Amino acid sequence: MNKVAKQSEDIYKEKIEQLKAIYPALFSDEGNLNEDELQSFLKQFASSSEGKYEFNWAGKMSAKRNAFTTSRAMLKPDKDRSIDFDKTENLIIEGDNLEVLKLLQKSYQGKIKCIYIDPPYNTGNDFIYTDNFSDTKQAYWEKSGTTQDGVKLDTNTESQGRYHSNWLNMIYSR
Repeated sequence: MNKVAKQSEDIYKEKIEQLKAIYPALFSDEGNLNEDELQSFLKQFASSSEGKYEFNWAGKMSAKRNAFTTSRAMLKPDKDRSIDFDKTENLIIEGDNLEVLKLLQKSYQGKIKCIYIDPPYNTGNDFIYTDNFSDTKQAYWEKSGTTQDGVKLDTNTESQGRYHSNWLNMIYSR
């Protein structure tokens, strides 16, 4: 059985290194990305269409950043609950699926045939994961920018985003 890396890959760092190898002119002598040069380069490939549709919600950017953070969690085998642990090619892993996937990515990339993720939400059973992602109206309005200093800026008081934003934030990074 392969050993699992003790830390997940830094996906951003890997992508930046690939970009440096492909297009070094985008970087300064110190190795910093020149954002203006990158914008200029990308403009030549930009779509000429005027419309762009995007699925957005309060907290999406934070969820995106969370997906790319490095994990320092650790996977620990439970040999007592396993059957033929030293000979098996199958594993059951319990844990937060995002953290587990990050840890498996480096050590097992290209080696895993199937991953089944049992979603632990909205089952009604007792478990350690949160399955109620709704916010109070006030908390949602603060996150979505609908209020400023306690003053409501929007007239739609029946917004349903407060029931879905936190759930989308959790699921997006996975």
